[in-house]
Amino acid sequence: MKKTIIVLSSLFLTLIMQAQDRTQPKPGPAPVLNIKKPTTFTLPNGLKVLVVENHKLPRVAFSLTIDNTPYAEGDKKGVADLTSSLIGNGSTKTSKDVFNEEIDFLGANINFFASGASASGLSKHSKRILELMAEGALMPNFTQEEFDKERDKLIEGLKTQEKSVTAVAGRVEGVLAYGKSHPAGEYLSEETIKNVSLADVKNNYRTYFVPQNAYLVVVGDVKTKDVKKNVEKLFGSWVKATAPNLTYSNPTNVQYSQINFVDMPNAVQSEITILNTVNLKMSDADYFPVILANQVFGGDFNSYLNMNLREAHGWTYGARSSVGFDKNMYSVFKANTQVRNAVTDSAVVEALNELKKIRTEKVSADVLNSVKAGYVGRFVMQVEKPATVARYALNIETEGLPADFYENYIKNINAVTPDDIMRVANKYFLADNLRILVVGKASEVLSGLESRKIPIFYFDKFGNPTEKPVMKKAVPAGVTVKTIVDAYVAAIGGDKAVKSVKSIAYLGSAKIPQAPMPITYTSKIDSKGRLAEELSMAGMGSLMKQVVNGNTAYASQQGQKKVMEGKELAEMKESAVLFSETLLASKAGVTVTGIESLNGSDVYTVVDGDSTYYFDVKSGLKVAEASTVDQGGQKVTQLTTYGDYRDVKGVKVPFNQVMNVGFELDIKMSEVKINEGVTDADFQ
Repeated sequence: MKKTIIVLSSLFLTLIMQAQDRTQPKPGPAPVLNIKKPTTFTLPNGLKVLVVENHKLPRVAFSLTIDNTPYAEGDKKGVADLTSSLIGNGSTKTSKDVFNEEIDFLGANINFFASGASASGLSKHSKRILELMAEGALMPNFTQEEFDKERDKLIEGLKTQEKSVTAVAGRVEGVLAYGKSHPAGEYLSEETIKNVSLADVKNNYRTYFVPQNAYLVVVGDVKTKDVKKNVEKLFGSWVKATAPNLTYSNPTNVQYSQINFVDMPNAVQSEITILNTVNLKMSDADYFPVILANQVFGGDFNSYLNMNLREAHGWTYGARSSVGFDKNMYSVFKANTQVRNAVTDSAVVEALNELKKIRTEKVSADVLNSVKAGYVGRFVMQVEKPATVARYALNIETEGLPADFYENYIKNINAVTPDDIMRVANKYFLADNLRILVVGKASEVLSGLESRKIPIFYFDKFGNPTEKPVMKKAVPAGVTVKTIVDAYVAAIGGDKAVKSVKSIAYLGSAKIPQAPMPITYTSKIDSKGRLAEELSMAGMGSLMKQVVNGNTAYASQQGQKKVMEGKELAEMKESAVLFSETLLASKAGVTVTGIESLNGSDVYTVVDGDSTYYFDVKSGLKVAEASTVDQGGQKVTQLTTYGDYRDVKGVKVPFNQVMNVGFELDIKMSEVKINEGVTDADFQ
């Protein structure tokens, strides 16, 4: 599995590298934008309709947005998510399957959520597409069967994030910045989801899915008079109502900058977020200077932050910052990155140095002009998209913007000066009132953070204050690498059973975020030092494969084959050994470094060079393995956890392997065979 992690991570590194925007275009004359103004009308129930005719292409897009103020869901957090999931599952007049089949037949795309709906397709079908969108939105079919399915899916999705450092960081960030009772600070839990009933979903829909403060934006190859006729027919019966307008106290920033630390013993890298809340709206005079100040500091590839942490030091694949704008409540300025444990404290210091730089040193005219050119270029490209036109029209209505806001957008961007950048950086990027949220492995990063003399406060994975985490426990007398390995062998079936194994064949599957379907994982290994591993996907064939056959090895990825030599060959040969853990006891330089906590259990840590093995103190089973590899000149530690051990012919093998490869790749085995299913042909 070790080399599979390396190859798979390299694939994603390649994708990330290809996606980076390394260069900024040179400034040129400001283009003249012709952003067409919408024709508007309002129904008696309060629904406001904006129509932008564009006859260049035979397509149309509809966007229904209900602009309610945010509200806290409390102990029923999840009711809005479930409402979103259930709206559009057919309607009270059309079954789910028939409804979806007609959408597919039209070649349309229709989506529903708790605060609106969207649809797009060919303009010749515009009338029927709008009819289907209105039917799904205004006549939802809330059934107990669908509710139970969606609730189970929501809970299952939550469970997949339990060990995710990024997910924990996001949750704690909201809690610390806003508080748990604030709409932006509350979070989903299995308990709150289970508190939600079908009746709660129906009540949420009745209360918040209402036409007052609702906007329907129509962009495309349509005639306004036809749209008006259809909208009045389809939405005129929507009962007039107004959602509750709730207010919440504004969050306050900390009195002095501090580190807020969350211990994640399974973390192979640290998630660092520096943040403070800000009071900013799109209608504010500081809107344009803040946009550019953020771009200079951490908004794109060439920013201060990224050029330091990634380009100068090679500590991360990327570091970015962002600033939120919200008319209803305070938003957040934050900068975020992920770095390996060994450089966590250094990355914090360098991020703070760059923040100090933008607050105390004027940005050069060349840098600012380059940032402006890049930002304007992206803005102009977006203007041609119907979805952008719709969003702009909606923003003018909902954000209190002047009618010519977007016509003057480029002019206002270009008017920002270096003095403006420094002024807003000091006003909104609060170097003296920052939360420096670090989620990582305490035993490896905390001593470095403590050496930086920044006050540290400790929190659990849900944002609750807690005590300083306990570091490694002392290893009891008599515990050695050999006793740990012996306990492992005994736990999986004993020496005789292990020695009887001549081959193992694994077959499993896993889901990749954004992928159209699951990947299939196969692994075959035998006692002759041969290994074959492959990741494939239906319709795409083999994504990547690696084979070790005695003294030769190769890896292939989407048709590209690489023969392994030197160190890479040696590493792959090491992985082609049945129960390779048994070799640790006789290998020079392997040590037991302590007892740590991993996923709530005590584990022995056994270190072998760049690899660390984790064996459960009670069960003896190997529960994780971490390997540090060099990728693109950067040291990256990758963790694989093992679980769901089951007996196969007298030997326990893990039916679940979770790889941390920038996200959690959760491989569940459907079949494991011992001493069968492996042939010489598998290693060709």
